Amino acid sequence: MTHLAFHSFICRSDNYGLLLHDHKSGLTATIDAPDAAEIERQLAGRGWLLTHIFTTHHHTDHVDGNLALKQKFGCTVIGPAEEVGRIPGLDTVVSGGDTFSWAGRSVQVMSCPGHTKGHIAFHLASEHVVFAGDTLFSLGCGRVFEGTLEEMFSSVSQFKTLDPSTSLYCGHEYTQTNARFALSVEPGNPALQQRAAEVDRLRAEGRPTCPSTIGEELRTNPFLRTGSLEIREKLGLERAADVTVFAELRRRKDGFR
Repeated sequence: MTHLAFHSFICRSDNYGLLLHDHKSGLTATIDAPDAAEIERQLAGRGWLLTHIFTTHHHTDHVDGNLALKQKFGCTVIGPAEEVGRIPGLDTVVSGGDTFSWAGRSVQVMSCPGHTKGHIAFHLASEHVVFAGDTLFSLGCGRVFEGTLEEMFSSVSQFKTLDPSTSLYCGHEYTQTNARFALSVEPGNPALQQRAAEVDRLRAEGRPTCPSTIGEELRTNPFLRTGSLEIREKLGLERAADVTVFAELRRRKDGFR
């Protein structure tokens, strides 16, 4: 499908802002609302009017701009049913497995508990794009705050089933630190070595590292590579279940500096 423009930008300190604009209908959505003033500036610079906010989870750095943007534009806030009462201005609730229509496109809702209990992701299969919030990052995954490591493993593993060409948009610019950790557990991965060098170059130029693609993540992201023999040997978990490898990776990443 055509007519859809994507515009990403950094706001706050390391949050990604992301606007979607359908040229045919004029509909414009923001994925989360980290900073109302910055989102307004980005909209004004393109002559777009905000019609929707797609909320992935309730953390303040993802919903702080909801009410101000809703007051200015009268936009509709769509977010997870399990986080009602924690998301300002929520109008429409959705759950994992639901689909809804936006600008003539089917939006599939993925349930992604772990980072928060009700975290969701939005998948537009027709556009080969997924908005993962703080569940899956380029070369990493989110911290587990409200759910369990087992839930986070299941949530992250869902992304393996998407078409490899799917563009992955995430909630934060964490890729450079994630790359350093990934190299610490799988230093012999040539694809990872290449990706890490590219990330360093992009950040040195002040450029974003996202979106990535699901295919690229499958080749380089340790949290999607729990079957890697090198990773398992590094962790001393050669014969462990995938979820055990994932949990140990997440524990090590929590303390990684």
